[in-house]
Amino acid sequence: MHKTFNWDLPYPSQKMPLLAKNVVSTSQPLAAQAGVRMLLAGGNAVDAALATAIALTVVEPVMNGIGGDLFALVWDNGQLHGLDACGRAPAAWDLEHFAGQQQMPTKGWDSVTVPGQVAGWAALSRRFGKLPFSQLFGPALEYAQEGFAVSPQIARQWQAQAPELMEQPGFREAFTRDGKLPAAGDWWRFPEQAASLRSIAQSHGESFYRGELAERILAFARQCGAALRADDLAAMEVEWVKPISQDFRGYTLHEIPPSGQGIAALMALGMLESFDIEAMGLDSPDAYHVMIEAMKLAFADLHAHVGDRTHMKHSAEALLDKDYLRQRAQLIQPQASSVVAGTPTLGGTVYLAAADADGMMVSFIQSNYKGFGSGVVVPGTGISLHNRGMGFVLEPGHVNQVSPGKKPLHSIIPGFISRGGEPVMAMGVMGGSMQAQGHLQMVARLACFGQNPQAMSDAPRFRVEAGPVVHLEAHTPAHVIESLKNRGHRLQVHEPGSMEFGSAQLIQCGANGSYVAASDSRRDGQAVGY
Repeated sequence: MHKTFNWDLPYPSQKMPLLAKNVVSTSQPLAAQAGVRMLLAGGNAVDAALATAIALTVVEPVMNGIGGDLFALVWDNGQLHGLDACGRAPAAWDLEHFAGQQQMPTKGWDSVTVPGQVAGWAALSRRFGKLPFSQLFGPALEYAQEGFAVSPQIARQWQAQAPELMEQPGFREAFTRDGKLPAAGDWWRFPEQAASLRSIAQSHGESFYRGELAERILAFARQCGAALRADDLAAMEVEWVKPISQDFRGYTLHEIPPSGQGIAALMALGMLESFDIEAMGLDSPDAYHVMIEAMKLAFADLHAHVGDRTHMKHSAEALLDKDYLRQRAQLIQPQASSVVAGTPTLGGTVYLAAADADGMMVSFIQSNYKGFGSGVVVPGTGISLHNRGMGFVLEPGHVNQVSPGKKPLHSIIPGFISRGGEPVMAMGVMGGSMQAQGHLQMVARLACFGQNPQAMSDAPRFRVEAGPVVHLEAHTPAHVIESLKNRGHRLQVHEPGSMEFGSAQLIQCGANGSYVAASDSRRDGQAVGY
């Protein structure tokens, strides 16, 4: 059928928020429905989140896979819990291992750190889940074994990302059929991935780190001359962490502590406390300008000072010190500026949110990092391995310098908003460096202008990178673009449909025990519930 018509969507379309007592919101409808199936079976929000996440490895392989990392924030019984399921560098990864290279590899085995995601699934289920761990895999196993129709959006990403990975070990065999990439509407089955998921389900994750799957991963590593060893996999342990936070206009934004980039959102938000955003006006040039400048300053500090928290010279508390952030805010002038890191006092990702009628809320993110990740796929398993190692740097003495057993600076971050000690919203914005600045923009829209979750998501976003260019979406108001140019910003306005501005999923506490959920119109996703 898909060959008889085109998949263009030439007319404006608007999603509506979902109001329900049990909800899941993510970037792929089949995965969101997998989560709701767990809620209908008597599971809670953690069960729903895990079933959704496991299904996403099958139905959205262009953004995540079995061999990635995971972070989560769980609101339960009046308390917010943080899970850091980030893996570490192999023991052989010292500077000498990368001698002669100018920067960390972006693909292949030398970009593969230990995947922490499977350990994170098991830990979340063990601590908070109600349903048997194996039951959470049911929908994913159906999609992998029986197949599903590839959506136009995912087919587009598949065809854009795959060509540069075709020569990576195992990729072509895993993600093409007869040498061809799937088109929109094509039926995709991956029984080898189903077998791996079944092994993980039956062993509660042990197979991946110390059992049958670990043996297959390590055998392929040896075959390819890679550094990963059995001790590296077996040493994987998740960390339950205390979230870090920043107050803003009566709300509190919570993030996972470093090595994640969430601290950059908190730093920028702390700088914005020095400005009257409300008086500037919704979607005004002034509001855009100060948020862009605050984010540039926060990113300068992030890349200079943040990495594995056990190696940081400046603590998270020092970077979030109110006096320090006020000093940084004073650097924000009416014109665009070049920024450098300050000196504080020494001291392609999938996101989902889920919430249930008992008040449990989950903010959850997992990733293979850049699209499919490293391009390495273990033969016969469907296990695509992430390229999180490219988050390290090779500069000797840098806080984020690669070294054995170390965690890299990490892009994926779940967000959570509270007010007066009560939950307000589970939210996230997937998409590399877009994530921290997406959190900033969401919180500002909520706290300063009271926008609803769907409006917060639909609004035009900016994106700043390490360079001087500020990226803007096509639907940014013309007067904002012109004003930012006049202030000296170097702008790139993207074409409609650009994938550069991430994907938001948001669940906000509503009235009468219900929630208001939104899924980003920039992706296939949906909010579903009952």
